[in-house]
Amino acid sequence: MESVSSVRRNPGRAKRGGVSLRWRLAVAFRVLAAAVGGYLVAALFSVCLAQWLPFTRAESVVLAMTVSFLAWLLVALWCFACRSVVLAWFGVLLPAGVFASLYGIGRWLS
Repeated sequence: MESVSSVRRNPGRAKRGGVSLRWRLAVAFRVLAAAVGGYLVAALFSVCLAQWLPFTRAESVVLAMTVSFLAWLLVALWCFACRSVVLAWFGVLLPAGVFASLYGIGRWLS
């Protein structure tokens, strides 16, 4: 005979796999934030860094593009280390806004 706990199911759980839709969507949005947001931050970081480095243009671009992979890695780690998806997106969009502003200031000053 089945016990009462095995008959009752958690209403938040899916029927197959035992994982809720809410959890799956949270993971999907974290992957999206890590991939798309990481690319956004890495691209803005490399453009901003290449603009502000005191080397020749070619050296600045190569160094900035190389270092941008580190920025992408940090964004991806941040997205999966946060407690909520909203905080993950906030941690992606805030540096993107800062790097876009720094790039705009650099273009305005030159």
